[in-house]
Amino acid sequence: MEWTTEKRYLPYSKWDADTLLHLQAQAATSTYQMRYHLRPISGLVNDPNGFSYFNGEYHVFYQSYPFGAVHGLKSWVHFKSKDLVHWVNLGLAVEPDCKLDSHGAYSGSAKQIGDKLFLMYTGNHRDEDWVRHPYQIGAWMDQHGTVSDKHLLFKKPNNVTEHFRDPQIMEENGTYYAILGAQDAAQKHGHIDVWKSSNLKNWEEIDFLNFTNHEMGYMIECPNLVKVDGKSVLIFCPQGLDKSVANYQNIYPNMYVIGDSADLDKAQMTNTSNLKNLDEGFDIYATQAFNAPDGTAYAISWVGLPDISYPTDNENWANCLSQVKKLSIKDGKLIQQPVESIKTLRRDEEDLNSQLIKNSTSGQYELELTIKENQTGNLYLAANDDLSENLRLEFDTKNGKLILDRSKAGDVAVKYGQTRSVELDANKEVKLDIFVDRSLIEIFVNDGEHVVSGRFFANANNAIKFDQKINYDGKFWNMESIM
Repeated sequence: MEWTTEKRYLPYSKWDADTLLHLQAQAATSTYQMRYHLRPISGLVNDPNGFSYFNGEYHVFYQSYPFGAVHGLKSWVHFKSKDLVHWVNLGLAVEPDCKLDSHGAYSGSAKQIGDKLFLMYTGNHRDEDWVRHPYQIGAWMDQHGTVSDKHLLFKKPNNVTEHFRDPQIMEENGTYYAILGAQDAAQKHGHIDVWKSSNLKNWEEIDFLNFTNHEMGYMIECPNLVKVDGKSVLIFCPQGLDKSVANYQNIYPNMYVIGDSADLDKAQMTNTSNLKNLDEGFDIYATQAFNAPDGTAYAISWVGLPDISYPTDNENWANCLSQVKKLSIKDGKLIQQPVESIKTLRRDEEDLNSQLIKNSTSGQYELELTIKENQTGNLYLAANDDLSENLRLEFDTKNGKLILDRSKAGDVAVKYGQTRSVELDANKEVKLDIFVDRSLIEIFVNDGEHVVSGRFFANANNAIKFDQKINYDGKFWNMESIM
């Protein structure tokens, strides 16, 4: 199919039901399709949006283009959950159906206010000359999931370019704040712009957030500010960041800093850490985090990257969301752990005592290993008999290193390297909690001190084995599907 601009931005009403049903079947039956992560019903999944707690349940939306594995006219699809693991699909929630979002409902956030959920997002509008006009939009969702009263909150100020998007709505002491990704008009640098309002109607710009002395490339996307164990954690995606500022390999990184506090009225974070990669794998981006009513911070990410193609594009679907992670801080570092309820998906527990862990699997499992100190070796996942296809995890508990190698598990973003590494303490055992879901791997290292995530596309989700005799303890579970 040739994806012209006209076709990408065709109104949803112009597509026929038969086409959509075939696309849904194609996504559902793919051998690469995830089973216990949120994934596309059809077409393309983009950023998680509106991650929140409302009416006694957790809610998340994802940006969707349901008609193909391309970036076209985006909408929001709505899911809810009681436990952050089992999700109910509530269908299309925010459709691009007015001038403010005529060319797409872009990223945004949500917060319960009174008995409704307030949505704040960027509407993408293009004029007749194809010039983009980003509008920050407010809308209300009632307890039945009906979204209404879309209205303009504010336009871009003159000090930024058309790259002005992805608002996060917050409230402190009766005042509402929003932080947005922005590019300044003068120097074309990336910033986080801070706004405030006393009534959600009249908004004023405060300033660009001061959280680092370094230039943040040419754009920042998807900023999120959350409280974690008494600290302020800023999660964001800088584009064009100089690698002398922070080391990363992906086309664009997803990063964080930890500060003692954040004073939004002064657009200032105090005593911030160095920039660090949120995930040390291949494909995490556009992470959205929020504080639940009890104060716990949770995060969920898009597993996909801008400007990168994936093998399932040929099947007319693309990308997924990560599992939800609970955030904490230990020794000045952000810790990410699976939520407790992920254990409810476990079935058929096995204690492991063999170097050949499994001769074959469904490709849908959790593998928990503790590899003892002073060993080197390789663990092969999704491997065939002759290892011509595999996802290789190289470990060195003598010198302290872990490497994920997907060079024999399909070609994805080869330009940006096919390995990712994690530095560990030398001469210590390493604990790995490995989640595999068909074409997605998430590795939690040492109880969430590091997370290494990525897509892979081996044709056989079969053997799991070490390359030599290894001293380890382990357990294996098959994982139930959630959709």
